[in-house]
Amino acid sequence: QVQLLESGGGVAHTGGSLTLSCVVDPGNADVMLSRAWFRQAPGKDREGVAVINHSALATYADFVQGRFTISQDNAKKTLILQMDDLKPEDTAMYHCAVRPGNDRYLDAGRYSIWGQGTQVTVSS
Repeated sequence: QVQLLESGGGVAHTGGSLTLSCVVDPGNADVMLSRAWFRQAPGKDREGVAVINHSALATYADFVQGRFTISQDNAKKTLILQMDDLKPEDTAMYHCAVRPGNDRYLDAGRYSIWGQGTQVTVSS
């Protein structure tokens, strides 16, 4: 069973930066995985932020607008989300998620393995 553990959330000022990490432990599984970040603000639906597939191709949500970068450190089994130029509307609980395959879906319903989440708060 794949397990996920996020870290790196916190508080930033508008225009600041945060780096989120997610350790992806595949256990004994030997499968290709697509890895994604989602976020959920209070009272809102969970929305996709960015996804990177096994081939290291990435897709971003429109609201990212070049501010975030998703990457993966295969040696450390870590998924990373570098967030720059943060805005108050980026405030949310951020979750990493994985799904078998080599696609780039940003639809939360397609993911069945989730981390507990890490809180990001951006003050104005």
